[in-house]
Amino acid sequence: MAVSLSKVEQSAPALVNLYKTAGASVERRGLSGQRVAVYLVIDYSGSMKPYYKDGSVQALADRVLGLSAHLDDDGSVPVVFFSTEVDAETEIALADHAGWIDRIVAGLGHMGRTGYHLAMDAVVRHYQESGSTAPALVLFQTDGGPIDKGAAEQRLCEAAKLPIFWQFIGFGDPDSRQFDFLRKLDELAVPEKRPIDNAGFVHLGHDPRKVSDQKLYDLLLAELPVWLEAARAQGIAPQGPALRVPRAAAGPEAPAAEQPRRGGLWAALTAWLTRR
Repeated sequence: MAVSLSKVEQSAPALVNLYKTAGASVERRGLSGQRVAVYLVIDYSGSMKPYYKDGSVQALADRVLGLSAHLDDDGSVPVVFFSTEVDAETEIALADHAGWIDRIVAGLGHMGRTGYHLAMDAVVRHYQESGSTAPALVLFQTDGGPIDKGAAEQRLCEAAKLPIFWQFIGFGDPDSRQFDFLRKLDELAVPEKRPIDNAGFVHLGHDPRKVSDQKLYDLLLAELPVWLEAARAQGIAPQGPALRVPRAAAGPEAPAAEQPRRGGLWAALTAWLTRR
């Protein structure tokens, strides 16, 4: 069951608009009534300094909280900060979200390089130890490719056997070759590389704060319904309430240049929405 509007109004009044906007996107994607554990993974590498300074990271954390309140019921999100290693494992909650990023970062050390695989290990470990029976959505933010691409690809392929969907989020120059690897992860072959397509990639540009809340939520949830149906069909994710997409299902989409760059899964999503 989602966190109620009244609870958000009481504990995090500044997030009420985000909560309402996220709810509309959840409904458009047919995810109303679904239980999904939401994780946030945040890049703490040296090149991320401008995004911490200008509030982009805090803004993302707030938006993720607004979304999580519809998909989970505890009002908090587990968070992993990573650079060369895992810098922190903590959580953000509705009641103390304001200024939370600055408070956490104040206690962290040197900003290292960008290594995905240890952060992915931390998420998988937390999920498995939590005892959760719900599928998970991992919102994995970064501004560049990892130092160990082989390890990151291996972790993603191994995790495809688990009920976890990895939604990668890029900050920075959309044309940078730094994001070629994430596009590759997004398109890894099925079933040759992994039993199911368990990842997506969206890019939010130089100033992620300028991406509207509606567009952001629609992008973050675009591939989750199709993955969830496929994961249930293969016994990877437990069965749950039927996905219900309204007739005007998709609503306004991002411009073509910002759509996820994919073939099979994106085509499947389009066909699935059309059938509803």
